[in-house]
Amino acid sequence: MNLIKTKTEIEKYVSEKRKQKFSIGFVPTMGALHEGHASLIEYALKHHDYVIVSIFVNPTQFNNSSDLEKYPRTLDQDTSFLSTYGKSVSIYAPTPQEVYGNQVVSKQYNFKGIEHVMEGTHRPGHFDGVGTVLNHLFRQVNPDEAFFGEKDFQQLLIVKKLVEIEKLPLKITGCPIHRQKNGLAMSSRNARLTPQQLEEATFIYKILKQVKEDFETKSAKTLRAWVTTQFKNNPHLTLEYFEISNSTHLRPLSRKRTHQKYRAFIAAFAGEIRLIDNMAIN
Repeated sequence: MNLIKTKTEIEKYVSEKRKQKFSIGFVPTMGALHEGHASLIEYALKHHDYVIVSIFVNPTQFNNSSDLEKYPRTLDQDTSFLSTYGKSVSIYAPTPQEVYGNQVVSKQYNFKGIEHVMEGTHRPGHFDGVGTVLNHLFRQVNPDEAFFGEKDFQQLLIVKKLVEIEKLPLKITGCPIHRQKNGLAMSSRNARLTPQQLEEATFIYKILKQVKEDFETKSAKTLRAWVTTQFKNNPHLTLEYFEISNSTHLRPLSRKRTHQKYRAFIAAFAGEIRLIDNMAIN
């Protein structure tokens, strides 16, 4: 396992691989790796000679300082988790100073409105932080292709827009949500849930499945009201938002249109742990 911690080292490593005509895949993460990350890495390995996994808890995308402090940091475990891949996978685990230099601040972006809905509404400045750190990481790692899970579907669209804005020479690929057997979407935050909360959180997946089943016969207004009621009657989870949006530009659905794709999105709290999930519904 190759563990790289500085910008100079990662640029040298990639340069050497490039000279040998090898292709590079990139999986950006904030650590606390799980099988969802493994599915991204394995997908990347099918398409590239080498894969770099960044492990960096990005301070500029947290609008809640407590959430930043409590976010799991498990570099030793993550290194062990990735060791089975041998030399095909390397870790890039920089400090904030290596990524940002002396000013750990976000650049402001115009993502054409997709940054203002859902996550953007409830986490002001979040996507500026995401865009800024990925712009730095993409330029340092210089991959051919970067892989992101569709669990963070809004983020995936943001990243694609970022690449357009910054004119970066790489492909962005979204990969299916990796779920536990009970349907719960894999997330690093799941590590903070109690066994009871892990079971209770499957309610989110059950709600999304029902919305998908009812989408053809019920209006978006009716489905929004039904979801709100279901969460009000659930003593274990608190709904932050539920939305049905167009899959391309994330505008909330008011009237269904033929030949357009829609997704349902949920953000909810299990205790103080915030969970998100989404599902294609047509």
